[in-house]
Amino acid sequence: MGWNIFNRKKAQSVLLDRVRMSGNGESPPVQDTRAAIEELSKVVQNDPEAVEIYLALGSLYRSQGEIERAIQIRNSLIVRPGLDREFKARAWFELGRDFRRAGFLDRAEKAFHEARSLGQDPISIHREMARLTAERGDYEKAAESYGQLDLPLPQAHYLVRLAKDRFAEGNASQGSRALRHAIRAYPGSVEAWLEQMTQAYKAGNAGKVGDVLAQALDHVAPELRFVLFEGLLLALEQAEKARVNSFGEETEWSKACPDEKIVEVVVPIIETQDPDVLLLYYGAMLLLRVEDTDNARSWLEKALMLDADFWQARLELFDLSRADQTLTPFFKEQLSFFLGRARRVRRFFCRHCGLKRDQIFFNCPRCHSWHSIAFRTDITE
Repeated sequence: MGWNIFNRKKAQSVLLDRVRMSGNGESPPVQDTRAAIEELSKVVQNDPEAVEIYLALGSLYRSQGEIERAIQIRNSLIVRPGLDREFKARAWFELGRDFRRAGFLDRAEKAFHEARSLGQDPISIHREMARLTAERGDYEKAAESYGQLDLPLPQAHYLVRLAKDRFAEGNASQGSRALRHAIRAYPGSVEAWLEQMTQAYKAGNAGKVGDVLAQALDHVAPELRFVLFEGLLLALEQAEKARVNSFGEETEWSKACPDEKIVEVVVPIIETQDPDVLLLYYGAMLLLRVEDTDNARSWLEKALMLDADFWQARLELFDLSRADQTLTPFFKEQLSFFLGRARRVRRFFCRHCGLKRDQIFFNCPRCHSWHSIAFRTDITE
């Protein structure tokens, strides 16, 4: 009996830390979580009254995607006779989170209402309901909910999502209003500034692109400024593809600025900033779009002076040097193959959980951290 009590306390004090990680949006290592599940399962087999451990076990199952088993555990607690009101409220609350994770949004909402009626913390309920609203696509209401929770970053994010919907519907005035509201709510909202730049670019207003970029660089966190340039380059590529595939028909990109105009306004703005390896890299990439290879080469070399391990700059310089080399057809083919593969390396990662992605993100798909994206300047990261 004493040994069982010891095991239970050890499981609660050590293994429940992993549950707190998942509850805070972090993802514990898979191997550690599997071990935790096995340990907790052994304990609850011998002590069916260990409600805390049941709750923890369900959360660990959820973190591993085993939603059905998590739901079974919550339901077994909810129907248990004589269960303390506080534990029942928590079981309903976690059941709601299970249902939301599984995509059963209506069931999740009902579970959260039950939890609220039993006295579950109203702030946690409000936060979960805000997430439900966002997942249903009601971005206006989601932004309002996050504003009430005094969470300006997600509030701004969903205002940007609302703005994109309004622009897609052809309602530019409401879209612009939502973007202004997003920036007022959270001036460091990199996605709001980026969307303003994109809309100005689509409208053919290169001067406004430059004005917005200059303001954005003053407000966005230094480690996130590269997102502005990555997003701008993506917009240029999308416009180019649309021109090629439009066959003369008008598209949303038909009025977009020529690349030369964008380079003309953006490069001088980069030059006003303190030396930064990523700004130099993106400046070089913009220069390459207008075939200014000499200046692009110079910018890439400057980037390497700041960070000799910056593999992307070395990759682009290596590619530029191919024209100066005498190579056999076979070697050219192999070199093109390896350069193509190298360019497909995932360039971005989450600073919190390490998830790697080849597209920019504002909320980590794995751990749900906000604005945790970083550029892999060192390929070993």
